[in-house]
Amino acid sequence: MVEPRVTLVGAGPGDPELITLKGMNALSTADVVLYDALIHDYILSFAPITAIKIFVGKKKGVCQFPQEEINALLVENALKYGHVVRLKGGDPFIFGRGHEELVYVESFNIKTAVIPGISSSIAVPELQRIPLTRRGVNDSFWVLTGTTRDHELSADIQIAAKSNATVVVLMGMTKLKDIAQLFIDEGKSQLPVAIIHNGTMPDEQFVSGTVETIVDVVKETGISSPAVIVFGEVVRLHPEFVKEEVHKITVPKQDH
Repeated sequence: MVEPRVTLVGAGPGDPELITLKGMNALSTADVVLYDALIHDYILSFAPITAIKIFVGKKKGVCQFPQEEINALLVENALKYGHVVRLKGGDPFIFGRGHEELVYVESFNIKTAVIPGISSSIAVPELQRIPLTRRGVNDSFWVLTGTTRDHELSADIQIAAKSNATVVVLMGMTKLKDIAQLFIDEGKSQLPVAIIHNGTMPDEQFVSGTVETIVDVVKETGISSPAVIVFGEVVRLHPEFVKEEVHKITVPKQDH
């Protein structure tokens, strides 16, 4: 007898070793796996060899699978095969439409479970030695999407730019110039900015600058999506910034 159920699993920010043990255990019992782009092949190898694997992600900004089709696939495969694991990058509830999928599946009286994942918004800066909060530097952090579902700049960024919080922007590279201008308008042209491309992966790239210079830095280096953008004084704690500050220190000459 088939017992339909769906488990939403956060696969983490990219490095396959950053998926949780609970997520791996769920994957090992899957009859079907629906997975997004950026899911490492190594993670998929932990699903049973007999499991059906279905790619439902986006590539180069093109949505090959409308959300309605993904929802339908979850229900159809659960009813037909049993345990469906919906494998999503990062955390399924952070800009991942996980809750939409959960509500849809539950409307068919299918059992569901959620296994959180490590979000790139936290892990990627952290692995670059950038703390999102630091005593004496800031009291909070914002995590925002750079682009809304209507492909417009998120209005929340303008509000975040007024605060002293660390501002982490996901999916914001195409709107970087507009985002930087919001910070400039708030008198923060010298605020440090970091951009990390393919964070946690072997080909990870890091660049930094200020709000005033970051657009030119991106043009010069060619760094692109997928990337995490960090605005805030905590970026000065990155080793590159610390090194620059040390070089600025002049050692006074001593009389002999």
